[in-house]
Amino acid sequence: MKTETFSGTQAAEIVGITYRRLDYWARTDLVRPTATDATGSGSRRQYTYRDLLELKVIKKLLDAGIRLESIRDVFDYLREHVETDISAAHLVIDGSSVVLCDGDELIDVLRHGQGVLNILPMSSVRDEVDRHIISLRPLIAGLDDISDVAI
Repeated sequence: MKTETFSGTQAAEIVGITYRRLDYWARTDLVRPTATDATGSGSRRQYTYRDLLELKVIKKLLDAGIRLESIRDVFDYLREHVETDISAAHLVIDGSSVVLCDGDELIDVLRHGQGVLNILPMSSVRDEVDRHIISLRPLIAGLDDISDVAI
């Protein structure tokens, strides 16, 4: 099965940038087309869907006020540390910093992976409280869920 590819003109239009900007990003190795790269005068770049996702993330970071040089650092970090599709990563933008939400950690990608916070999943807090309540009281007959009990 052949994967659909997109020309540079199509990629620029889909992402919402100029062809000139797309060309600059390719020439400076921010995002190189993975289907077919330019090999000289007259050759055409072909971008994959994944390339389009990366390009759109870059555009959104720029729109949020992140400098292009910082975006290069963000993508270097993401490519090295995120094993899944980069578009599946959760980024938090706060002023000029970019933080990656990775599992239960927030990592400042512009400070070379320095952890900034741990995330506390609230559902686990509720489950833990529910377990303790159940262990302290016998279950009331006919109730399947602790949330049915008025405390």
